[in-house]
Amino acid sequence: MALEQITRLAAQLGERLQSINAQVSTAESCTGGGIAEAITRIPGSSVWFESGYVTYSDTQKTAQLQVPAELFGQVGAVSREVVEAMVRGAQRYSGARFAVAVSGIAGPDGGSAEKPVGTVWLAWGDGDTVVSERRLFAGDRAQVRRQTVEAALAGLVRLAGGENPGRG
Repeated sequence: MALEQITRLAAQLGERLQSINAQVSTAESCTGGGIAEAITRIPGSSVWFESGYVTYSDTQKTAQLQVPAELFGQVGAVSREVVEAMVRGAQRYSGARFAVAVSGIAGPDGGSAEKPVGTVWLAWGDGDTVVSERRLFAGDRAQVRRQTVEAALAGLVRLAGGENPGRG
């Protein structure tokens, strides 16, 4: 069921982006390209999907998306500041109007009291506007990653429809 829901969201995103003649790019860490994979399941997605950046390491977040390296020591990779910088980098380097960025702790290890396993930051960009939110997903690694892909796509669908991409 989850795969079908994610595919439906990706198809809905494509319809919305095509209706406004816009493109999207992704900047992913904990999902390892899962958002881009879901998008490219949709036939014809090359019309509205511009690019996907899988920047798993902090080094690549800086190299590919120009996330300021000092942020990692100040706030950590799983933070509002980092995902907002990632989404801006994806927009800047792809030229896409819309972008989504995710960084999180999918587990089973790596969590802390402040950032437990399942903590994910998401950011969505539309032109000059960026909206971000912290989510805490339950489940194992695969479930956290799947929920992150679903939340990222659902937010993009809302954003492309002129709505707030976050939960509200």
